[in-house]
Amino acid sequence: MKARLPPAVLLMGPTATGKSALALELAERFDGEIVSVDSAQVYRGMDIGTAKPDEATRARTPHHLIDVIDPTEPYSAARFVRDALAAVRDIRVRGKRPLLAGGTMLYFKALLEGLSELPAANEEVRAELDAWAGRDGWPMLHTELERVDSTTAARLKPTDAQRIQRALEVWRLTGVPLSQLQGRRQQPTDETLGAPLCLALLPNDRAQLHEAIAQRFDHMLAAGLIDEVRTLRARYPLTPMMPSMRCVGYRQVWTYLDGGCDETTLRATGIAATRQLAKRQMTWLRSMSNLLVADPFTQDVSGWARALIAN
Repeated sequence: MKARLPPAVLLMGPTATGKSALALELAERFDGEIVSVDSAQVYRGMDIGTAKPDEATRARTPHHLIDVIDPTEPYSAARFVRDALAAVRDIRVRGKRPLLAGGTMLYFKALLEGLSELPAANEEVRAELDAWAGRDGWPMLHTELERVDSTTAARLKPTDAQRIQRALEVWRLTGVPLSQLQGRRQQPTDETLGAPLCLALLPNDRAQLHEAIAQRFDHMLAAGLIDEVRTLRARYPLTPMMPSMRCVGYRQVWTYLDGGCDETTLRATGIAATRQLAKRQMTWLRSMSNLLVADPFTQDVSGWARALIAN
């Protein structure tokens, strides 16, 4: 009989809820290694604005899927699933416990439920759409999306360039609306995760979360976030439409560096965007099943998580 794998631990939650610190504690307590589930920590050089663990922390406890690509390169949920499962297999070979932690809920969902049956990115089609947007603006492409896929268009802002582009790309490649294809999911077949233990940090008090978000963003500014983005712009041929530079914090600093706002407005818009991100993350969490949930601001989440893993 095949030996049953000890469950991988999946630790998720909105930004600024202490996931990274808890993941580190649990990895050390249960002889584990951490797999980052973060769509921004994959980028090299994006350290401060992603709250990336420092070198000393990573030397103490191995972390995976950090500094994978340059910020000019694309990264997808499909690639994340491949990379994450490969990392988990390697961790298990070493006899360690895999602990997957982060806030990119799409990646968790893809890992647990499988991916939508969507076509791969097509650079030729994307270049055509970019050229169209350069001439007429993304609101015009949003109007086109309303014509071919009103369901997807209804949930996107006319300025949401990345998602509008993807939806129109899918339509052009398949002739089928993205909203229809997203309902057809490839079921995960890999048993690498075992029967994963899914833990979620979900605060009940929005005011406490908002305060934590403000403190976190202020810390990033004090740590040199503006200089980090300035350095990235000098080192790489970046544009503000690239996924890396559309990450929360980086998008607002880009606007500041281009003279579009002052530092007070940068702080306000950065905090507001982070709140919106946290709201979306919590919406994702509430739609997921089989989660074990704790409030990071009112509960002893360390003792809670240790007890669940030990059992």
